[in-house]
Amino acid sequence: MEISRRAMLGGALAGASAVGFGARAETMPVIRIGVISDLSGQYRDNSGPTSVLAAKQAVADFRPETHGFTVEILSADHQQKPDIASGIARQWFDRDGVDAVADLNNTAVALAVNGVVSAKDKAQLNTGPASADITAKYCNPNMIHWAPDTWGDAHSTGSAVLRAGGDSWFLIIADYAFGHALEREAAGLVAAKGGKILGRAAYPFPGTTDFSSFLISAQASGAKVLGLCNTGGDMENCVKQAHEFGLAAHGMTIAALLSFITEVHSMGLETGQGLLISETFYWDLNERTRAFTKRFLPKTGGNYPSSLHASCYGGVLHYLRAVASIGPAKARASGRAAIAAMKALPTDDDCFGRASIRADGRFLCPVYLFRVKTPAQSRMPWDVYNLVATTPADQAFRPMAGEACAMAHP
Repeated sequence: MEISRRAMLGGALAGASAVGFGARAETMPVIRIGVISDLSGQYRDNSGPTSVLAAKQAVADFRPETHGFTVEILSADHQQKPDIASGIARQWFDRDGVDAVADLNNTAVALAVNGVVSAKDKAQLNTGPASADITAKYCNPNMIHWAPDTWGDAHSTGSAVLRAGGDSWFLIIADYAFGHALEREAAGLVAAKGGKILGRAAYPFPGTTDFSSFLISAQASGAKVLGLCNTGGDMENCVKQAHEFGLAAHGMTIAALLSFITEVHSMGLETGQGLLISETFYWDLNERTRAFTKRFLPKTGGNYPSSLHASCYGGVLHYLRAVASIGPAKARASGRAAIAAMKALPTDDDCFGRASIRADGRFLCPVYLFRVKTPAQSRMPWDVYNLVATTPADQAFRPMAGEACAMAHP
C-alpha cells in the first residue's frame, strides 16, 4: 500500500522537530515515538494536533536526558483510513527507527496498526481509540489501553439515564468498530436493567453530516432516550440537529455515550446544557489537573485538554518511565518488554493522579459523570461541567473475569 504524500510529510516534518538537549544529547540513545492521529478530520479537536503537543509535553516534563536518553516525536495523519495508518507504522518502524506509536484515535485504525506493531515487536500506546474490545478479544502483550473506553463511559452515562427513568432507547450508531462496540455495551446495559431498545440506525462513517432521517426515526419510535453511539463532529451534529428538531422539548433525553469537552465547547452551552457526559479527565477537577492545564495551555492555541489529550500525555510519560526502568536498549529491542515494564510500574501524573495498569493492558482510573452547565452557571468559555458522580477506578471498567483475553487469566 502506498502512503499518501500528506501522511509522509506529516511524519517527516514532526521527525525534524526532535526534542534536543545540546551536544551531549548526540551521544545518547534516541527513543522515537510516532503519534498517529486525525490531524485534519472530525476527531482533530478532541485528539489530533493537541495530542501531538501532549506527547511533547510528556517528554519535556520527564526530561529524558537526565535518564541517559533523548526522545523524538513524529506525527502523521491517518485520515480515518486503517490502510494508511498501518502503512505509516510500517514505514516508521522499517525506515525511521520508531519504537512506539501513540494516540490512534479510531478503533479500526488501532487494530490495523497493531498487526504491524505485534509483528515488529514494538509498543502501542492506545491513548485515542475507545473500543473495550482492545483489552478483551484483541488484547496482546504489545499494547496498553489508556483512553476512555466504550464499557466505562456507556455504563457511567447509561446507568445514570436509566436510574432517571430512561428505560426505552433508540440508538444512532457510527458504522465501524467503535460505534458498534458502544452500541453493544449500551444495549447490554439497557437489557440488564430491564429496559428496551426500540430501534437502531447505523450511518456511514466517516462522511455523514445530515442526521435528520435518523432523528425522525428516533422520534417516531416513541423511545424516551436517544443514545448516541458516536463521538467527535458526528456527536456534535446529532445533538445540534436533535435540538433543532425539538426532541428534548418533546421529552426525549439525549445520551451522549462517549464524548469530550471539545465537543461541548464547540456546540455551546445553549445547545449542550443538561447533557450527561462521562470523562476520565477534566481540566478543573483538582489542583493537579489545573496545574497541568496551566503548564500546557500556552502551547495549544487555547484548545483546552480533553480526556484524550490527557491520555496521550499520561501514556507517553509512563512509557518513558518504563524505558528508564529497563534501559533504552532493551526498550528499543522489544516493545513487549517496555509494555510489561509499564504494567509493573505504578502510574502517577498530574492528569490522573496515582493509578495502575491491569494485566490485560487496561489503564485504571476513576470515571467521572458530569452534567453540562447552563450558560448562566459558566464563569468562562471552558467552564462547562458540574460533577455529578464518580465511579472508582476498580469499578469503572469491565471486570477481567470472563474476558476473552489470555493475559487476564495467566
